[in-house]
Amino acid sequence: MSASTSRYLGIQGRGTIALPADVRRRLHLDEPGAQLEMTERPDGVIELRAALPVPADQRWFWSERWQEREREVDEHVAAGRVTAHGSTEDFLDHLDSV
Repeated sequence: MSASTSRYLGIQGRGTIALPADVRRRLHLDEPGAQLEMTERPDGVIELRAALPVPADQRWFWSERWQEREREVDEHVAAGRVTAHGSTEDFLDHLDSV
């Protein structure tokens, strides 16, 4: 898509507009919790920006598999199955011994 594209959107009752499906998909606005940030400028321009609850480049962290691993770590920490090391060298020595 080019740097700037104009489209006309119809305004429905109560001020509702529908974004084209390709735009919703590309900007991840078809995902639960997606919102638009609206800025009204003094020159009469209305800017809309995608506002996702989780930035797209951090979505991997919230995948079910990753969250499952996070829960496993939390269980280990809660059960006291952790080891603290005073230095990087101590940590690496511990890894060599495992």
